[in-house]
Amino acid sequence: MRRVMQSKLGGPDVLEVVEAEVPQPGPTEVLVEVKAAGVNPVDWKMRTGGGLGDLPFSVGWDVSGTVAAVGAGVTRFRPGDEVFGMPRFPAEAGAYAEFVTAPSRHLALKPPGMSHLQAAGLPLAGLTAWQALVTVARVAAGERVLIPAAAGGVGHLAVQIAKAHGAYVIATASGAKHDFVRGLGADEVIDYRTSEVSSRVRDVDVLLATVAGQIRGLVEVLAPGGRVVALNGADAETVQWAADNGLRADFMLVEPDRADLEVLASLAGEGRLTVHIDRVFPLGQVIDAHHLGEEGRTTGKIILTP
Repeated sequence: MRRVMQSKLGGPDVLEVVEAEVPQPGPTEVLVEVKAAGVNPVDWKMRTGGGLGDLPFSVGWDVSGTVAAVGAGVTRFRPGDEVFGMPRFPAEAGAYAEFVTAPSRHLALKPPGMSHLQAAGLPLAGLTAWQALVTVARVAAGERVLIPAAAGGVGHLAVQIAKAHGAYVIATASGAKHDFVRGLGADEVIDYRTSEVSSRVRDVDVLLATVAGQIRGLVEVLAPGGRVVALNGADAETVQWAADNGLRADFMLVEPDRADLEVLASLAGEGRLTVHIDRVFPLGQVIDAHHLGEEGRTTGKIILTP
């Protein structure tokens, strides 16, 4: 089979497509024939900075495909089932490949009406948005939620998840993307390039810090008792600063979770959660996919197809 590997840290050019043996599922694991794999910012952060152990290694976690085989003890899936998920994160998963193994409980059944392309874009970004807003912030109906970079991978799903919980959503995006973000359900959209967000917004109950380095400039928009959820490790010290100053602040790292995946699948199946695909690249153009992602201007998700 083909898979993407890297033998050194660096820019997109360190990624190479190599031939490898098809992995075999261990106990409680399944083998998935990959139909599509999602590309996320954590992929190029690991590519440049490491964090997956000794080289060579492979980045990539989002996957959607068909169960090809099951290991001993697996009862949740059978060969032929269509599944999606985010296996092993933050350990190495190797989802940029034609086949990947995964713990069975890191996957869920793909909604029948959802394409593999969309399903591959849902796990990491969708779980991040869900766990931040629902598990950590406990967003409630009527609360005001501020979502910067609302047209991005996490942002565009967070808008929809917040609206599904009855929140009032204030989003930021470049002017060209306002119609797209409003179409997701955002109640207000602010052009961060032409307006100072902190001067336009007040009484926010939940700040979803999707962009690193913005927390200090936005805490003044919080209502009494407002919560901050940071998604970037670069904000860890700022979260501690916020907590030391009496604010409710947390840094969150997304985790694989079968139950959360199934909730996302249910929302998608009901038409209440849509994954927007910006570009699709064949596996052999993984370098181009990473170049595009690092530009930081995509709308929704970038997908690879074997």
